[in-house]
Amino acid sequence: MCNLYRMTKTTAEVANLFNAVELGSSNAPAEIYPGSPGLVVAGGELRSMVWGFPLRLKGMKPDAKPKPVNNARADKLDSFMWRFSFAERRCLIPVTEFAEAEGEKGSKTRTWFSLPEEDLFAVAGIWRETDEWGPAYSMVMTEACVHVAGVHDRMPVIVRREDWADWLDGPPDAAGLLCRPYPAMMSVHRTTDLWVRR
Repeated sequence: MCNLYRMTKTTAEVANLFNAVELGSSNAPAEIYPGSPGLVVAGGELRSMVWGFPLRLKGMKPDAKPKPVNNARADKLDSFMWRFSFAERRCLIPVTEFAEAEGEKGSKTRTWFSLPEEDLFAVAGIWRETDEWGPAYSMVMTEACVHVAGVHDRMPVIVRREDWADWLDGPPDAAGLLCRPYPAMMSVHRTTDLWVRR
């Protein structure tokens, strides 16, 4: 599952690419982790939201911070947690590259995946309003393509430009057909950067 991605473009560049109205400034960092703010395109607008739907586990203290659930598996989009957002509130997540952890436990490193022909691409997302964090989004995951499979068995759903409208505004059945492994070439950049920085 994806727990780290980068988005290094300016809000103006993102708004221009997605033909979206830019809603004010954003404090989204270049490296985005669960619980951090990130940019999404929803309803024709470029908005800042928190990455992860808040989840309160049984036994949590009332004042404990919820856990951000930042990945929604494509084969579970009909579950109670996701189905209303998938049916009514889909979004696009602008991404420069995403990372997966690779290696032995305790010394895992960051392996980055990107598209060689595009320096910014769209990942499928769903969103909703929350009492805890305001608007929040989750990234839709599917089976890994051949380029990712050696590192992880799942990957974000990458939405091609010609499919953006179907993901955002098409019926759920049409959007569901887009939840497939990426079929084209991807760049893989293995690093020595530790997944958990000490």
